[in-house]
Amino acid sequence: MKSLRYLSIIFVVLACKSEPESETSSVQPKKEENQAITSHSAKNLNVSLLLDLSDRINPEKYPNPSMEYYQRDAAYIQTIANAFKANVQQKKIILINDQIQLYFAPEPSNPEINTISKDLKYSFNKANISNENLRLFEQHYKELPTKIYELAILDDHYVGSDTWKFMNQKVKDYCIAENYRNLLVILTDGYIYHKDNLRKEGNQTTYLTPEYIRNNRLIENNWEQKYEENNYGFIPATNNLDNLEVLVLGINPDPKNDFEDDIIKRYWSDWLESMGVAHYKIYNADLPSNMQQVITKFIQS
Repeated sequence: MKSLRYLSIIFVVLACKSEPESETSSVQPKKEENQAITSHSAKNLNVSLLLDLSDRINPEKYPNPSMEYYQRDAAYIQTIANAFKANVQQKKIILINDQIQLYFAPEPSNPEINTISKDLKYSFNKANISNENLRLFEQHYKELPTKIYELAILDDHYVGSDTWKFMNQKVKDYCIAENYRNLLVILTDGYIYHKDNLRKEGNQTTYLTPEYIRNNRLIENNWEQKYEENNYGFIPATNNLDNLEVLVLGINPDPKNDFEDDIIKRYWSDWLESMGVAHYKIYNADLPSNMQQVITKFIQS
């Protein structure tokens, strides 16, 4: 009887001790869990691709026997998609919240191209992630970008590129989302020209062409001094892009000017910094096999 009474007392004491612990854990998540969720959500990717479908992709006007420029673009896009997919796959399902989409500036007149671009817009989350959806994603990004370029070349209707207007009017609405790591990948030869957007403020412009560089005599070894003293560059298109990272791929300078490559990159660097972009990289139109590592590193860093 005495032993039974002692056992009853011990049971009551243990029950009373366990109740507060259970109640506390159900109301307040552990601090470490909160930190992990916050840290992981910061790595949710929002990737935007901006394609320049100007005559730079024309294999007759700008042939390259080692690999055509539009084929390089398509391979870059596939590398970006692979890096994006790897980022999704390494997460716990409950934390997946990543998106990728593709834009043009200006929009192509061919409706088929615009339809295809919709098939390249993906948003993965815990509700729709599956091996089948990832397989379709990989297949689409392997096949459809090439089809877009081939259709644009077949149309043979090149209206130029208006990257400046896209940055001015659309980048904040289209490419920046809260609680995401926002990445904009611009595929361009570095030149910007559209007949409906030729603004000039002093020596700053919304456009850049080989002819403009030659006409302004930025073709000699003192080009940098002249550039700085006369305030050349792109007109800032917007501001406060501190929540956007930019990767520029495909720079292809006119070979007739030894300083063209440096000039194009100076224009772009100054422009991106003037708009508040803190992290950016600018690369030439190198072979995709050489670019795979640097692209993947940028996406996954």
